[in-house]
Amino acid sequence: MPPTDRGKPERDPLAEHAVTDEHRAAAARERERSQSRTKFFTPVSDDPASNTPASRYPASNTAPSNTAAANAPASNTPVPEPPGSQASTERVTPPGRQQSRPKPERPKQERPHRRVPGLRRARQGTDSGLRPATPIADNATYGPELPGESQVQLVLDLALRIGEVKMACGAGAADTTEAIYSVTEAYGLPHCEVDVIFSSITVSVHRGSDVNPITAVRLVRARGSDYTRLEATDQLLQRIINGNGKFRPYEASTELERITKARHPYPRWVATLAWAGMAASIAILINGTPMVAVVTAVISAVIDRLGRFLNRRALPSFFQQLVGGLLATFIALVVVHFGPTLFGDNDSSLVIGAAITVLLSGLSVVQTVQDAVTGYYVTAAGRTIEIALISAGLIAGVVIAVKIATVVGITQGEMDPPKTTSVQQVPLLMLAGAAAAAFYALASYARTRTLLVSAAAGALGGAAYGALLATASSPIIASAAAAVVIGFAGGLLTRRLRIPPVIVAVAGLTPLLPGFSTYRALYGLVNSSKNPQHILEGGVNLVVAVTIALALGAGVVLGQFLAHPVRRRLGRWQRQFLSPHSAARLRRPK
Repeated sequence: MPPTDRGKPERDPLAEHAVTDEHRAAAARERERSQSRTKFFTPVSDDPASNTPASRYPASNTAPSNTAAANAPASNTPVPEPPGSQASTERVTPPGRQQSRPKPERPKQERPHRRVPGLRRARQGTDSGLRPATPIADNATYGPELPGESQVQLVLDLALRIGEVKMACGAGAADTTEAIYSVTEAYGLPHCEVDVIFSSITVSVHRGSDVNPITAVRLVRARGSDYTRLEATDQLLQRIINGNGKFRPYEASTELERITKARHPYPRWVATLAWAGMAASIAILINGTPMVAVVTAVISAVIDRLGRFLNRRALPSFFQQLVGGLLATFIALVVVHFGPTLFGDNDSSLVIGAAITVLLSGLSVVQTVQDAVTGYYVTAAGRTIEIALISAGLIAGVVIAVKIATVVGITQGEMDPPKTTSVQQVPLLMLAGAAAAAFYALASYARTRTLLVSAAAGALGGAAYGALLATASSPIIASAAAAVVIGFAGGLLTRRLRIPPVIVAVAGLTPLLPGFSTYRALYGLVNSSKNPQHILEGGVNLVVAVTIALALGAGVVLGQFLAHPVRRRLGRWQRQFLSPHSAARLRRPK
């Protein structure tokens, strides 16, 4: 091959790639073969007539004859072959251009698909009849990249069980939904759909466009007030959230199993005494005498033991409330009728009103209003039906007891209007509210710290309620204002003390439930045959009772809403002034 301009031999790619003797010999043979050939560039004219073999060569460059070729002197200049020969059919290279060497063919290897992080492979089928606007690779994926199916099932079961415990213990639908979302996000299930209704919880995990979602459902069958279990579940939820995945799902599931199967911290008879103490405190709160408080406590203790017996026999709640209302009303009428020296004419209504308040304490009035305000209308409707059904059973029991007492000759005189509250009675009402709230929390198996917080909430509610009644405000306005105070105080304290807000809200509001107004309404409706004016009075008192219940629920929700920005600001100030840098700055001498 001719040398290059710099005097160096031309690069031979075949020789460079030769790594064995066989490769070197093949490269040498290819080099000799290329040197022995000579090719010329023969342009082709656009005229078809000029493309004949004779017209391709001018007169001066016609192909030499065999004799001239034989007599031609030997030289390094190659002699072209005549047109039409076999050599002329090969592709030629123009003069001055080097012929390109064919590159050695390498085996074609399939490039591995690169996995797109966080996505799953999507099918490119035509079943749906839709094609994307941009071309999609075969390895494109959609949807979150989730852990294995067994891990997903374990996390879903844990989240559903936590939601079931919170719903069964009296938490609202919004708190339950937030708890389930917190569990799924803590364990790597970012895209979930949660549907919480009154009697069931549904969670669906989206796994992409090529895999069906995983959906799990759990029913909420048993309901009750167990604040120890609710508080322990809330603490377990905080450990899961703050663990950042270090608290394994199976460990959390084992801990939740231990919480649900644990015994109550107090015996049953302690809860019965707590219901009795709550009834006595409510009797004092509605301006009852000490004797009225004692009788009310005894009646509530009897109703509680009978209710536990009926509950073990799986009697529906409607009939349990019917039996409770019947016993409370009939026993109160009998005791006041045969003890005129110990009781006044209007004391039977106070006893019945306090006992009805205890029976109404199990209703989820606060949760119903909270669910309706936060947008869970189906759950709010279910709770409303439950409240209406249980209240109907209670009303039926009171009506039956009044009819039976009338038949046997035990009658009650005309009911006096409610007594007015003076400023001097406000401290007494505050103590009665604190005692009633603490006794209710004790009857619901709350721990010592929760008892103290509930007592503080009840004291605030009782003080606000008594102060407003002393200023001649209506019971509706006084109840709403007291509920706002309780909700605000509970919203500030419960997060700091790690206590579920529903415990403080329900315990603080229970003494303010309209049990006395409910009995006055029922008494007027039952005795309407004696005086037609009683129908109007009964209807008005019934509307007042329902309005008070709604005002209590709405006031608590409003108080908790107002506490959110204040709690965030207090937390910001605490982080600002109690940080290590600020503490060092305060200790620095001037």
